[in-house]
Amino acid sequence: MPHLRVEYSPGLEAITSIQAMCDALHAAMAATGVFPLAGIRVKAHRCAQVCVADRHPDNHFVALELSVGAGRPKAMLSGAGDAVFAAAKTALAPLLAHPHFMLSMELREIDPELSWKANPIHDRLRAQS
Repeated sequence: MPHLRVEYSPGLEAITSIQAMCDALHAAMAATGVFPLAGIRVKAHRCAQVCVADRHPDNHFVALELSVGAGRPKAMLSGAGDAVFAAAKTALAPLLAHPHFMLSMELREIDPELSWKANPIHDRLRAQS
C-alpha cells in the first residue's frame, strides 16, 4: 500500500517534467525492495491556488506524502524514505539549484484497522511470476 502523493505548485510543468519525476519516484520505490510493486502508486496533483513563502512569483514547491501500510521496522522505512527522497532530489536537481524552490517529504504509516483495500493487481502480478 505504498502511495506517494505529489503536490506541486502551479506552473511547475513549464520548467520540469512532472511525468519524468513520477517515473523516477516510482522506480526508486520499486528498487527499495520494501514495497510490493502491485501496491505502488505515484499520483501527482497540481495545486490550483497557493501562497508560497514570501509570495514571490518564481517560488515553486513539490511536497511528497508517502503513505505505507504498518508493520515494517522504522529503520527499513527510514532507508526507503531516504532512497525516495534522494530520487526526488536528483529528478529536481535543476530546481533545487535556485533560491525559489522547496522540496519536502513526509512518510506515514496507515493504521491497518482503519484501512480498506481491494487490489486484484496483486493476484495478476503474482500469476505472472
